[in-house]
Amino acid sequence: MKKKQYHVFNIPTGIGAKIGGFAGDAGAIARKFAKHFPLIVNPNVVNAACFSAISKNMQYVEGYALTEFFKGNISLKPSKNNKIGIIFDRAISKEVLNIHINTINAIKTVYGINVIGYEISKKNAGVEFFTTENGISSGRVNNPETLLEAGKKLIKNGADVLAVVCKFEEAEEDGYADGESVDVVGGAEAIISHFLSKELCVPVVHAPAFEDYSIKPDLVHPKAAAEYITPTFLPCLLFGLENAPLIVKGLKEKFITINDVKSLIMPYNSLGSSIVTNAIKKGIIVMAIKENSSVLNITKDTLLLKDGIIETENYFEGFKILKRLK
Repeated sequence: MKKKQYHVFNIPTGIGAKIGGFAGDAGAIARKFAKHFPLIVNPNVVNAACFSAISKNMQYVEGYALTEFFKGNISLKPSKNNKIGIIFDRAISKEVLNIHINTINAIKTVYGINVIGYEISKKNAGVEFFTTENGISSGRVNNPETLLEAGKKLIKNGADVLAVVCKFEEAEEDGYADGESVDVVGGAEAIISHFLSKELCVPVVHAPAFEDYSIKPDLVHPKAAAEYITPTFLPCLLFGLENAPLIVKGLKEKFITINDVKSLIMPYNSLGSSIVTNAIKKGIIVMAIKENSSVLNITKDTLLLKDGIIETENYFEGFKILKRLK
């Protein structure tokens, strides 16, 4: 039986992507692609606070795991109805924690998602976030080991996958609500999920918790709207993790491997990652979408590459090319 050929729809977190740099604003495009091709998506493509653009024809894979997947170091084992454990940062106040627990119970009641429990870290995680000189979102975690300890407990208790919620200080207004600027907390979130994914070898996705849980009535840009109508961003994590593929070390051909990938779809000028270079080495088509630029400036020309990268004006044109290659 011939295996599926996957297309990887990737939009890195915290790089100010014009499409996918906000709250699920690449989701509708990814869903259109997924109606015709099996997709592997990173959470940044589909996560949208209390909503998710995840669909049945998508595999939900966190950034660190995606990098290891393209190196050929891991395989993805399709899975359904995963047992989800949730890590909460000790620094989150009782009131905000209660909102998240109500959210968990509501999602379990309405959707039947299997959340097996949660652990509160023994210490405050100590998350800090900032924007680098070149405009990329970044940050640090002062006590990552306390999150790791909580994650190990949940896995010991049967969790297949993990959601993490850490306290973040309020971000200064910087144009994000107007559909501009970089998501300033995205880089720190990625650091948390990458660290735990690497150490625990399970799918891990993060959402921030803010002490101000009021919902403001101001009108914001549609790209950011999903984050302004809810006090918690946890739901999209649970929707994605429910059927996220599990991580298997090594190249196991009975599961999904790098050998099953036909194309990698990226923002136009964010081609500097090992995902891209490994895709080119494997003969995988890399598609750079010009309508989706970022604060990075790494293009086909920057890399001095003549072959392996197809530049298209927009996602619609890229979609048509992939349809012809099907």
